Amino acid sequence: MVRPFFPGGDYESFDYSGGKVVVDNPPFSILSKICAFYRDRDIPFFLFAPNLTIFSSAARNGAHMLVTDCAIEYANGAIVNTSFVTSFGDDLIRTAPDLTKMVNDAVKRVGRESRKHMPKYAYPPELLNVTRLNKVGNAGLDFRVKASDVAFTRALDSQRAVGKAIFGGGYLLSERKAAELKAAELKAAEDVTVWTLSDKEKQIIGKLG
Repeated sequence: MVRPFFPGGDYESFDYSGGKVVVDNPPFSILSKICAFYRDRDIPFFLFAPNLTIFSSAARNGAHMLVTDCAIEYANGAIVNTSFVTSFGDDLIRTAPDLTKMVNDAVKRVGRESRKHMPKYAYPPELLNVTRLNKVGNAGLDFRVKASDVAFTRALDSQRAVGKAIFGGGYLLSERKAAELKAAELKAAEDVTVWTLSDKEKQIIGKLG
């Protein structure tokens, strides 16, 4: 079994000698061309294919179509309903309930395992990112920031030290706006009354510790 489709690879010059079988996820945009290439050279294959356009992608090129409608999340994060094309079998088109279940079960298992091992990050309250604004905005709250209250950053110094960054970038907030955003987030989380500190109370807190 071989996988000739990788960054920088050339499937047309790949070594298929010795009866190798191609099992891979090829570029969907040239799937028809790929199937015809393997058909003309009697190279056995089993390839991922786009579900909704499988007929137009695999018609008239010698491929047999397995319509499975499996929702697969690929490395780039895209979730694509996927079927398969192959050189094996006698039917031009068929459903494959057992294969569909096996793939969907595997996708769910991998998803659960990925969530278990996915790193979790928490940012300081003075860091504004789009995710925080989405939650506030979706709750119907109007939150606004002046240019004088923020400074753009692609990564915190603590992230740069380990080669990490803020996805999509972020803004450092003034302490005042950070407190306002936190209050908005609390209100967005549930319909509660957020009691704020007076200037006098803030002065008292500033003298503590």
